[in-house]
Amino acid sequence: METIAAEKIGNWVEENAAALGLAENEQQQIRCQLELSCYWLPQTPVCSFGFELTLQCIAGCTVPIELVIQEYGESTAPPLRICLNRPLRLDPVCIAKPWGQEIWYTGVEQRGVCGFRASGAGSVPLPWLLETLSHWLTGDRRELVLLKILDPLADEVWGDLYFELHQEKREVYVVSHVDTGAWPDGVGAIRFGFDPQRLAAYGSDEEFKIAFRASVAAYEAIRRKIDQALDERRAQSGVAMDAPVAPEQIQHWQQQLPSGLLEQEQHLRQQMEAFSSLRPLRVGDVVKVPCYTPHALQHGVRTVEFQTPVYERKILSFAQKVLTQNHWDTDEAVALMALEPEPEQPFRNCYQRDGVVIETIVDFADFEVQRWRLDPGCSHDLSVAGSYALVMVVEGEVIVEGCLLQPEQACLIPGLMGSARLRQSGALVATVLVAYPA
Repeated sequence: METIAAEKIGNWVEENAAALGLAENEQQQIRCQLELSCYWLPQTPVCSFGFELTLQCIAGCTVPIELVIQEYGESTAPPLRICLNRPLRLDPVCIAKPWGQEIWYTGVEQRGVCGFRASGAGSVPLPWLLETLSHWLTGDRRELVLLKILDPLADEVWGDLYFELHQEKREVYVVSHVDTGAWPDGVGAIRFGFDPQRLAAYGSDEEFKIAFRASVAAYEAIRRKIDQALDERRAQSGVAMDAPVAPEQIQHWQQQLPSGLLEQEQHLRQQMEAFSSLRPLRVGDVVKVPCYTPHALQHGVRTVEFQTPVYERKILSFAQKVLTQNHWDTDEAVALMALEPEPEQPFRNCYQRDGVVIETIVDFADFEVQRWRLDPGCSHDLSVAGSYALVMVVEGEVIVEGCLLQPEQACLIPGLMGSARLRQSGALVATVLVAYPA
């Protein structure tokens, strides 16, 4: 078989298509060996696999419609078969965090690589397709809008996320569950920006920043003392310094620390958090997170998140040890942070008819997210001409061109399809989130 570099596969397919000269609707299989640079791993190793591609002439254009990957990994591994002109089910991975876990659907990093569900029980890593067939699947986009679920622990403090901001990454959260054990009235929260009354109490924005920075510095000093003591317990127990630890274990270790140290930590944390603002959250609420706005989702509030596919953040503070870096970014973040959030924009109603309601909940420069609500038995077409769409079910059941999606299941609608029909298939109203790249 001929060996082809991933970045040249498009030209190779076009050359073979021209040589085949297929008649309308005629199909032909071609085989080759593909080499792919694993950019998400250190030293960028090269992997290779053999594949068979089925081409078909549709409306005068020869396009790939099915991919069978062979000769990869263990020699006994069964072939992986993917239909390219159908919805591609996303195969998520779970990433442990000190505050709980993230469930990635489109992530590609050293920490985890999501996949497309193949026939049977197999999964094809996302970059294997996005680096080779992006022209037909995603309109030449090799990075997808990042889709994930944030699943914080229900424990107060231990389940609170970093108080952080972003310079490039735009995020939108949709609340899918509030743990009533943590929030008995069903109203959770996100730490979002700063308290207006506290801000008004200072003579200028600069005075507020100086006071806030001093409060964070005081808390960080006590935080470092506690984390150093807990690291000694980690070492004694054979636990890696960067491994997430259950809150119960940390609390057990903390019982061995001087009580005055923990009381001081609680007092300084409360003083620091008094500068920021808590925004209440209920199931179905949407939080648009602009750049430069400090934010921290709170414990027990589960959300679906769409975000710009870049990894960058500035950590202002965290009420436990940060495992992914040995420092906070407070000075840089304070210099950059917005003190007042952007005005909330109303959702844009896109369609409302025959039991279907579609509204745009966020329209960033690099992606848009819509929320669809379909009454029982209703359906509607989704257009992806020249691009792609990500579809995530939040409530109910939806069938997307034969692909059944239940809550927290998702798929990619490839641009090759042009459009796809979403049909509500259960007894309850279905709520679906759809993301498009800009």
